[in-house]
Amino acid sequence: MPSAHRPSRAAPTLDAVVIGAGFSGLYQLHRLRELGLRVRVFEACEDVGGTWFRNRYPGARCDIESTSYSYSFSPELDQEWAWSERYASQPELLRYLQHVADRFGLRKDIRLRTRVERAVYDEDAHTWEVTTGTGERVSTRFLVLATGCMSAVKETEIPGAAGFAGRSLHTADWPHEDVDLAGRRVAVIGTGCSAVQAVPLLAGRAASLTVFQRTAVYALPARNRPLSTAEAAAFKAGYPRFRAAQRRSRGGTVFDPPAGPALGATESERHAAYALGWESGLLSGLLRTYTDLLTDPRANETVAEFVRARIRAAINDPDTAEVLTPRGFPYGTKRPCLDTGYYATFNEPHVSVVDLARDPIVEITPRGIRTAGREHAADVIVHATGFDAMTGSQVAIDIVGKGGTTLREKWADGPRTHLGLLSAGFPNLFTVLGPLSPSVLSNAVVAIEQHVEWITDCIAFMRDRSHTEIDATARAEEAWGEHVASLAGRTLYRDVASWYNGANVPGKPRVFLAYPAGLDRYREECDARAAAGYSGFTLSG
Repeated sequence: MPSAHRPSRAAPTLDAVVIGAGFSGLYQLHRLRELGLRVRVFEACEDVGGTWFRNRYPGARCDIESTSYSYSFSPELDQEWAWSERYASQPELLRYLQHVADRFGLRKDIRLRTRVERAVYDEDAHTWEVTTGTGERVSTRFLVLATGCMSAVKETEIPGAAGFAGRSLHTADWPHEDVDLAGRRVAVIGTGCSAVQAVPLLAGRAASLTVFQRTAVYALPARNRPLSTAEAAAFKAGYPRFRAAQRRSRGGTVFDPPAGPALGATESERHAAYALGWESGLLSGLLRTYTDLLTDPRANETVAEFVRARIRAAINDPDTAEVLTPRGFPYGTKRPCLDTGYYATFNEPHVSVVDLARDPIVEITPRGIRTAGREHAADVIVHATGFDAMTGSQVAIDIVGKGGTTLREKWADGPRTHLGLLSAGFPNLFTVLGPLSPSVLSNAVVAIEQHVEWITDCIAFMRDRSHTEIDATARAEEAWGEHVASLAGRTLYRDVASWYNGANVPGKPRVFLAYPAGLDRYREECDARAAAGYSGFTLSG
């Protein structure tokens, strides 16, 4: 008799199930169909697009240049699609992904409005039984989590939130319909990248805007602009060489490597290099100037103070400038943001900032937000409180592996994976952009393509040799976790509380969640395991 965690011995109805229809899920579907496999994608939203379907807040756009933040697998797609801006907005990114789904005929294998709630591994049949919120149940040989790093919304834990009499919104789940803010008093809680993008546009619509800031951010000017026809033509002509360079790059973007350490340069040399990085409009424009900015606190302070000076110069009121000037953590150890009018917005008379380090929030009342000092009246509260990043979307699903162990239980003290791709005891369960892979420390689309291609090649390898199960070994998984922790421990990331290590979610274990040594080195690690017959994994069946 099968155990309670062995649902069926029947042949699987599908070869692969993919959860999520964003950048990861669409490409994974495309590649697995090329193998001739029976594949189904389940997507909880009403259309494809993933994070770019849900994140519709005013100002939402990518912070990697559009020409880089796009698929490289199809030269024809590169030539067909013309990006309108240096940094594409959410509507354009969504149109791009919809075009990909249509162009490659992917929609027929995608179930929209269908959330996967449970997946149970059958140890005898080497299959997963997947159950959706609509009651559908399918069995599949392989299960791929393409659920995204930044898709599990972090809800506000502030007391009284449910009793607010006005309208509550979240940047990560913005309404599809237009939100009328005319004449409204708007409060924004949070100052991460979503808030940096949204605040200037919200201020342009609201009667008053109050930003509640726990931690000031380092934001660089985006220098966003429309792309001319000539620029678009030049990009298309250079795409083949550019895409090849992307794949070999450290972070999925192409640039000349830094020549040496900041502390080996003179003050004037550093200032000139930082000025060029600041003017570049690139998220990594400053971090790519010198080799020691994320390893030596003295070097980092030189770039941090450069940014602080630029922030102070952008804000008229000295007290407001001081509140918005980041201190207490090295530059780049929390994700920097790209700024299009964020700091200038605080020069407007109807915009203010509350420093929660000095005047913390006590509760949300029916009338607004009460801090230790007073109550701030509001008609609309925008929660820009981010995500349960890297692991939240995976553990949100009730995933039951070998011996009845759930993924939540396995990861109770932090995620354990080999290469960020598989977790021991959960065979045939692959994760795209999984924890302990480069993911958020790289251009996500380039990292996605690398993961999808590795997973696809692995499945083809198994099929050709009649294997039906792959599982990470406990020893390889432990070694990989120690390796990632050791790499992170050599950087300035190690001492900073951020969503990179889960510190933004109360009760979440503090583990550095991304591989910090670069996408190029990570790709070599993955390729080496595959070339050695998938060393660190057990194949059977």
